[in-house]
Amino acid sequence: MLKNNLQGLWKYRVPFLGIFSIATALVLAFAWTGGFLGTGVTTKEFLGDSLDHFPPGYRRAHGKGMCFSGTFHASGEAVPLSTSRIFLPANIPAIGRFSIGTVDPHAADNSTATVSMALMLVGDDKSQWRMKLNNEPYFATRDAEGFLAQVEAFEPVAATGQPAPDKVAAFFQKYPEARKSVEREANATWPASFAGTEYNSINAFVLIAADGKRQPVRWSMRPHAAVEMLSKEAHAQASHDFLFDEITQRVGVAPLYWDLVFQLAEAGDPVNDPSQPWPSNRKEVIAGTLEVNQVVEQTHGACRDINFDPTLVPSGIALSDDPVLAARAGIYSQSYNARLREIGFGKATDAVGKKEIK
Repeated sequence: MLKNNLQGLWKYRVPFLGIFSIATALVLAFAWTGGFLGTGVTTKEFLGDSLDHFPPGYRRAHGKGMCFSGTFHASGEAVPLSTSRIFLPANIPAIGRFSIGTVDPHAADNSTATVSMALMLVGDDKSQWRMKLNNEPYFATRDAEGFLAQVEAFEPVAATGQPAPDKVAAFFQKYPEARKSVEREANATWPASFAGTEYNSINAFVLIAADGKRQPVRWSMRPHAAVEMLSKEAHAQASHDFLFDEITQRVGVAPLYWDLVFQLAEAGDPVNDPSQPWPSNRKEVIAGTLEVNQVVEQTHGACRDINFDPTLVPSGIALSDDPVLAARAGIYSQSYNARLREIGFGKATDAVGKKEIK
C-alpha cells in the first residue's frame, strides 16, 4: 500500500521541490521566530546569520513587488458582524503591494506560480487593518513545523539529486494534508495577471459584533476582471517582468477592482487549521470593493516602509488560534526591522539599476 501511494505521488516531485525551494527563506524565518526546532539546538545556532543573506532593503520573502494606491469603498454589509469603523459605508484610503512568491527582488516573474496582494486600510478613527493575501487557497500543512518538515523531507540526496523516498513517506504520514497541495500545484495553471487573480487570507480571523457575537471568517479579494491563467508552457516563455509590466499598463488605462468577500464559518469548521478549506456553500458577505488606480515602483512608493503584518487588525477584528497565523507576526517583524536598518544606513538598492537608496 505504501509503495503504491508513493508511486502515485512521486510524479509530482519536480514541481513540489520547486515550490518549496522558493519558500525556503520563509520556512527559515518560521524556525527563527517560532523556536520550532528540537531541543538541544537553538534556532540561532541552527540558522546562524542566514536571514541576513538577502539583498539589502528588501522583504525577506516576496522580495519583488510594486506599490499600489487607491480607495476601499465599504458597502456597510459587514457592519452587523463587526464594530470596526472600516466597515462603515464610506470611501477610505488604501495602500498596498503586488508581489510574486520569491525571495529574489530581481527574479523573473515566471520563476514562481505564487502571486500576492498586501493591503493596509485606515479608518476615520485612524485604526489600521493590514493584510497579506496569496493566490493559493490554503497552506500545505496545518502548522508552522510542517514547513520545516517539508524542506527536510524533500531535500535532494547528493547521490540521486532526488528526495529520499523514506523521508517523503514519513513526511506524508505525519502531514497527510500536504498531499492535496502537492497534487494541486502539479496540475495548476499559472497566473497571467495580477488583475485577474483572486487573493485569499488563508488564515482565519474573528469578527466581533456590537453585541459581542464572534464570527470566524476567512476572506478573499475577488477580481472584477476576468480570471486569467497561463499554461506552464506559455508561462515558461513569458518575459522577465510580464506581470509587473502588464499591471502598469492596465492601471494606466483604467482603475482595477476587487470585492472584499467574507466567508462565514459554521460550527465544526476548522478555524485553527489553514490547510483545510471550508465548504464552498458557506455564507458570503461582500464588505466592499477595492479600487486600485495607481501603481508605483516599490523602492519609491508608499508601501516600501509598511509592515504588512496580517496580525495587525483594528478593534472589531480578532485573531483566531491558528498556529501559523501566530508565527507570522515574528516573521514580519524580523523582515521589517532588518529592512529599516538597511534603508537607514543607505545600504538598500533599487530593483532596476541596483543603485543604493539613500
